[in-house]
Order: sequence, then C-alpha cells, then structure tokens
Amino acid sequence: MTDASPAADYRHTVFLPETGFPMKAGLAVTEPRLLERWAADDAHARLREIRTGAARWILHDGPPYANGDMHLGHAMNHILKDLVVRTRTMMGFDSPYIPGWDCHGLPIEWRVEELNRAKGVQKGEVDFIAFRQQCRDYAAHWVDVQRAQLKRLGIWGDWDNPYLTMNFSSEAVIASELMKFAETGQVYRGAKPVMWSPVEQTALAEAEVEYDDITSTQVDVAFEIVEAPNAPELVGAFAVIWTTTPWTLPVNRALAYGAEIEYVARRYTLSTLIPTQPRSLTHRPSAQPDPNIVYVLASDRVAEFDEKIELAGYFFDQEVWRGHGRNLENAVALHPWNHLGGFFAEPRRLLAGDFVTTDAGTGLVHMAPDHGEDDFYLCKAHGIDPKFVVGPDGTYQADWPVVGGMHVYKVNALDGPVCSALREAGALLAASEDYKHSYPHSWRSKAKLIYRCTPQWFVAMDRDLGDSSTLRGRALKAISDTSWYPSQGENRIRAMVEGRPDWVLSRQRAWGVPITLFVKKGTGDYLRDPEVNARIKAAIEADGADAWWTRDPQEFLGNAYAADDYDQVTDILDVWFDSGSTHAFVTEARLGAEQADLYLEGSDQHRGWFQSSLLESCGTRGRAPYKGVLTHGMTLDDKGRKMSKSLGNVVDPQTIIRESGVDVLRLWVASTDTSEDQRFGKLAMQTTVDAYRKLRNTLRYLLGALHGFSADEAVPAADMPELERYVLSRLAALDAEVRAAVHVHGYNRMMAAITSFVNLDLSAFYFDVRKDSLYCDAPGSLTRRAYRTVLATLFDALVGWLAPVLVFTAEEAFEYRHGAEAGSVHFGTWLEIPTDWRDEALEAKFERLRELRSVVTQAIEPMRREKQVGSSNEVRVLLQLPEAADVALVNSVNFAELCIVSSVEAVTGAEQVRVTISDDARCARCWRYLPDVMPETQLCGRCTEAVDGKAAA
Repeated sequence: MTDASPAADYRHTVFLPETGFPMKAGLAVTEPRLLERWAADDAHARLREIRTGAARWILHDGPPYANGDMHLGHAMNHILKDLVVRTRTMMGFDSPYIPGWDCHGLPIEWRVEELNRAKGVQKGEVDFIAFRQQCRDYAAHWVDVQRAQLKRLGIWGDWDNPYLTMNFSSEAVIASELMKFAETGQVYRGAKPVMWSPVEQTALAEAEVEYDDITSTQVDVAFEIVEAPNAPELVGAFAVIWTTTPWTLPVNRALAYGAEIEYVARRYTLSTLIPTQPRSLTHRPSAQPDPNIVYVLASDRVAEFDEKIELAGYFFDQEVWRGHGRNLENAVALHPWNHLGGFFAEPRRLLAGDFVTTDAGTGLVHMAPDHGEDDFYLCKAHGIDPKFVVGPDGTYQADWPVVGGMHVYKVNALDGPVCSALREAGALLAASEDYKHSYPHSWRSKAKLIYRCTPQWFVAMDRDLGDSSTLRGRALKAISDTSWYPSQGENRIRAMVEGRPDWVLSRQRAWGVPITLFVKKGTGDYLRDPEVNARIKAAIEADGADAWWTRDPQEFLGNAYAADDYDQVTDILDVWFDSGSTHAFVTEARLGAEQADLYLEGSDQHRGWFQSSLLESCGTRGRAPYKGVLTHGMTLDDKGRKMSKSLGNVVDPQTIIRESGVDVLRLWVASTDTSEDQRFGKLAMQTTVDAYRKLRNTLRYLLGALHGFSADEAVPAADMPELERYVLSRLAALDAEVRAAVHVHGYNRMMAAITSFVNLDLSAFYFDVRKDSLYCDAPGSLTRRAYRTVLATLFDALVGWLAPVLVFTAEEAFEYRHGAEAGSVHFGTWLEIPTDWRDEALEAKFERLRELRSVVTQAIEPMRREKQVGSSNEVRVLLQLPEAADVALVNSVNFAELCIVSSVEAVTGAEQVRVTISDDARCARCWRYLPDVMPETQLCGRCTEAVDGKAAA
C-alpha cells in the first residue's frame, strides 16, 4: 500500500501527453523547410517510382497564361487541382501532375509592343523574327515567376519539365493538329463578319469577348421605296429602319423584313401649329418639309414611332396600307445618299429575314453584310457581297463618301458625319445618344469590338466528315459522354456548342503558331499532302515555328510542287487552338493515355478551353479529350465584387502566405463550395484560421497522447470496450463518406465531414470522456491500451485524409509520429479501414447515449455559471426518463464516465434531471469524487493500483 500523507503530491504519477509538435504552427518557417526537403528529395519523381504499376488517374492541367503574377483566383484553381491529384494519389493511383503554360497570343504580343514603345521603338521597326524572340523571352520570364509562386503553394509536379505551348515540340504538334483538320477538308477560307478588335487589329474568338454596358446613338432612318410589285400603294412611301450602329449605314446594301410580321403604311401630316425641330423631315435635299409623308413599319411598333415623330411636328393622319411582310417581296428602296451616285445609287432590295422581330425598332432592319452575321448570310443568299470598306484599324477607306478615312468609333455622334449627312438628305427621322445596352469588348484591351468582314480561315461546324457526322454532332455526343461537375455545366456547354458559328482559326498577328498551309494560286485550294505536312512538322520540331518564315518554302514542298505556284499563308493560329491541342502532346504523347480523367478550370472555360479542346479532339479523334470536367466559380471580395486593381480589393496570395501560411489558404479552398463564386475577405480568413487551429490541436493532442505507444500495446478491435468500438464504427462510416465525396470532387463535403468528426465526435466527446483513462489508468489497463490503439488509428486516418489539404502540417505531424526515416506522408495511401468495424446498431446506441449526455450537461451548466461547482466531476445526477428502454440503456454502460460526473442514477418517471453536489471524497490524483477514496492516501482504488504499479516499476 502506498504510504502518503493527506498533502501528498501525485502529479508526477499522472501520465500526461508529451510531444514536441508545437501548438503554434510557425508555417512561415516550417513550409520553406519542407519545400527545400521535397526539392532535395525530388519528391514528385520519387512518388512516381513508388506508384509504378498502379492504375493511372490523369488530371490534365489547363495552361495559365504566362503574363503577370498569379492572383488569388489562380491560387485557388491550382490548389483545387492539387487536391484532385493528391486525393487520387492517396487512394493508390499513379496521378502525375504536369504543369503547363499558354505562351502564345495577343496579350504577350501586346505587352511586348508596349515595352518597345516605352523605349521609343515602334512595331514596324523590329525585325519580325526578332520580335517573336522578344515575345518568347517575355513568356519565359513569367513562366519562371509563376512556377516559383505555384511551387510555394505546396504543389508537387514535374516543375523542371512543364509543357509550354511555345516549346518547339509543342509548336510542331499544334501545327500537325491543324494539318489534320486540313487533310480531312474541315478547314476552309471564307470572308464573313467576325468579332474584330480595331485596337488590337485582329479577329477574336468567342472566348476572348466579354460584354459591358455602353450608351449608343440610336437613329430612325427613312429609305424611299421605289418598287413594290406586290403592294404598288407603297411606291413613294418610306421604309423606316432603326439602328444603334449608325457607322454601318455607309455600307448598307439592303433592307430586311419578317415575312409573317404585319406591316402598315401610315400617312403623317405636318402640323401648322407646332414648329418643326431644327432637323428637317423632308426627303428631298433641296425641298421644303413635305406636309404629307407615308412611313412603312411594323404595326406592333407604331406607338413608339408616333412618339418620336411627334417631336418634329408630324401627326398620324390615316392608314393607307396594311399587310404581311411577304407582300414586300421584290420591293426596292433607295439609300438616303443615292444622290451621291456610284455605290449609293444601287437599289436596296427588301429581303425576307427570319431573324427580324418586333421586340425593338421598327420591324425593318438595314443590312450591312460587312458588319453583321445575319446581314452577311441573308445578303449572300441573294448574291449581295460585302464591300470591305473598313480597314483593320477600324477606319473607312480614304475615298469612301461621307466617312472616308474616319474611324468607325468617331462617326456616330448626332453632329457627326453620318447623322449630318442623313439630316441633309432629309432621312433622319429621330436620333438620340441615350440608348443603353450590352456590347462586346475585348477582354484583353477592354476596347469595343466591331463585326468586320474579312477573309479568315475557319473550321466548319456542320460539314459532313465522311461518316455522316459533323464536328458539331460529334461534339454534342461527346458532351453527353462526359461527366460534368457540377451537372449544370453540361447544359451550359451544350447550348454554346449548339449555337456557335464556325470556328475562326486565323489571327493577323505575329506571336503564335502559323497556319501552315499552302494555297494554290488561281484556284484558292490549299495543299493536302501528308508528305509536305510531315516536312513542315519536322522543321518546326527542329527550329520552332519560326521555321515557317525562315526556311525556303520549296524545302517544305519538295520536288512535287513549285513554290511559285503557291501562296504561303502567314496568319497565325487562334491561341485557343494551341491550348485545345495540349492533350495531344501531354495526355497522349507524355502520359500514353487516350483521355484525361479530368479537366478542371473556372466556369468561364465552357466557352474557352473546355470547348476548344472538345472541338479539336472531336475534329481529329471523334471524341472528347476528357472523361470528366470540373468547374469552379470566380473569387470575389467579401462584398461580392470582382477583384480589380481599380477597386483596390485585390487580395495577393503571397500576402496571405506570409501572414498565415499556405496550409490556411489551402484549407480555405478545400472548405469552400467552389462550384459557385466564392467570397474572400478578413472574415473568411479568420474563420479558416480558427478551423486550422482546431485541426492542428487535434493532431497535437493525438501525438502527445501516443507518446511511447508501440505495437505491443495495441488491442484488437474485437477486445475493445464498446466506446472504442463505437468510435471505430464512426471512423469506418467517415471513411466511406470521405471517399464518396472525393469521387464526385466534393472536397468541401469531405472537409465538412472530417471537421465535424474531429470537433464533435472526438474533441467534444471521445477525447473528453477518455482523458481520465489516458492520464490516470495504469499503462496495462485494457481501457487505456484500447484508447491509445484507437488514437493511433485515428492519427493515421486523419493525417492521411488531411495530407492533400494541409500538405505541410500533415507532413510535419507524420514526421513527429513516425520519424523522418519513415519517408513522406504523401508517399503513402489512405488507411485501409476494415468495413466490419461498421456497427450501425452500436452507433445508434451511442448516439442516443450522447443525446442523453447532452441533457445532463445542460443541467449542470447553471451550476458552473454560478460557480457552485468547478468541475462536472463534483456532481451526482438523478436522471428520470419516461422510457424504460432509455433507463435500461443508461444502466447498461458506465454513464457517469460518459458524462464525467461522480455518479448517475437512472429511474423511470416524468423526464427530469436532478443534479446535486456529490458527498463522496475527492481522489487526490484523478480528482474524481468516488466512494472508494481512502482517507489515509486520498486515492481511489484505481489510482492506488496505478501508483503502486508505477512505484514497483
């Protein structure tokens, strides 16, 4: 028996947790240390060796643009990709990550031109090939900068060998993919309106266009009808059109009507009581205002038109004709400037267009095939061609009447040349500068765009590919065959592909992969010869895309063709074709797979990379390059605004890393519903810091509680107390929940489940209940041994699940638990948890016990607040329950231990909880109030055995 006085100190006999794992993370020091170690160990390559022979799971990295520092959205995107790769790796797959960059295109070219201008060097003063080298150097610089920033995020990858679209081998494959389209006849050269940037002087793809609100000039203009075979009453009347792009009127070629729309011809009379506005309404330049004029427009639009024309003193007199648009067939009108002769004197035919509506305007539309897609196709169907009047910089050709040499942006004002010339011709019925609407802009320069008809190279969406399929049809089928996360992404990209026009391939710039085609002079047909194409590819592999300009064309053509008979195309490829081809030189060439398991980018890439990759692969392989597509929303500030420098709300990820560490940023990404736009601010950051601290403290507690634990101490699950078996059952359930969430890329669901388990099941319950056993039981106690066995299992499970998220913290904790010689936590796999641990009946039992425990805890809380007791150990409980089953349940376990109270008595009766202060003595070692505390030692029986055992040892 232990000899001790009433004042004996037993603290040295208590088994307190012990660990060097710091409570304060110190991530700013720990993370760089681990990065250096991983780099020295070539961890990514080592992991590939370890996974040799395992099933492959491929995420193909969508290339960020090599232009500027990474922002928070980039960080979120790449952390999410790393979560995908790491979770699959921890599930036993071989999941290599090959980072890549998009290096060609206008943004880089534009920036290099700016840098040259700052040095006083204009664009034309730099040799073409030298300029391309400047662009290559600029891209290479930003690849290095961004690579360092991404590596700092804890992302493992083949950083020393990324894929770059400007690598010679990549450029060769891109050109080869273009030539595959050409060999199968999918490429054609045509002239039709495309989205054109006068500032950047190039065509733009749909993915390069964004929309913003502007205020435009709107005008109503009269065209005199001079022929109307089906409605002779209309001869001498004036067809009224409405447009918000007056700058297109100088190239008007026709008018359009809706065949089934009802039109009216209405006579208007000039009032003698109301003076006319300064703008005359006469239709004869030298005449006085005509007192009686007939206007033709849709019957649905007369009310709005009357309001406009009354401002000039004209009032409705009588209707002179009414009929459907089909009566306008073969009608002819005159351009308001017909008196200028030449082009303007040509008759303007009225054509039926199924795109004409009465939602706005007058129900009659002026047609400028140079500057509108509907205009172009309708006019083309009737043999009316574009005039190509507007140049690449947005200026009209110098000799064009009224607007010659002027820029299209600068002719629209009410006092500008177009409105002035219309007013002088007496054809301007109404005009204002207050029409607000959405308008396309370049997402790079932010400048307004125009539709401009130019010769371009296209991929046909609806051409028969020889097997009764079309590119559009193949793409739509591939969309159905792909898994979309979230599922609504499928509808979004389907609608885009269903309605998209032919793919514009060509750009009139310098920095990119050329359209490597030779066009036969005289016929316009391009050469389709596999041997020529092979020589072109080989030359680019050797010298890069510059070879297209630096080598003699005859070298490519060989002996079969004469260079003098062909024109060499000098346009470059749409940069989206570059990125759309990356699957060919990454997924296929480097990884040996037909398809990637996943593409992952922001939701804006439904019209960008997801779509260009889909079309490129469907056009050359008949299928998508991916099995699944995961999209995420945009990162906004805490007020829901887009981050921008002008608003001063941009969050620099480097700042977050310096202040809080990468793992906190990674935890924010993993805990966020990334399928929607995410708000980020101080509150989100603080919430994440708190969540990180709880997870870290849990790992710290486990490490401390497992100090000195060895396999000899372990207890088989079947021999454990019910509480331990309950926790193992919950662990098995959580394992299934985590894996199910990862399967559908629900990483926030995974983290929510883990966090809930850690906070509620472990910290607030299991750890709380068993700390007494951990501290005070003898080392050989079955309960203590079982508890520590479960803790070891919990640690291995948790550190594995957290490793893809808290890459540095998990590595640090793993090293403290297993030693540096055990390697990296990231080399391992998730703990295989036996499914037979799951016991739903046992879980149901303990869930009910926890509910009853909560009732007891709430009853004790007032005594705590009023300082009647300092600890729940001081309390005895009488628990009265109406259900006999609950009474039996409580009495079947040591419920006092679960509630951490002195004693519990459960009886049947109306539900109530009576709590009183225990009259038992307090054990000087475990501080519990128990009936077996011996006065001479102040120890309970359990503590007496523990102290004696320790003394004997």
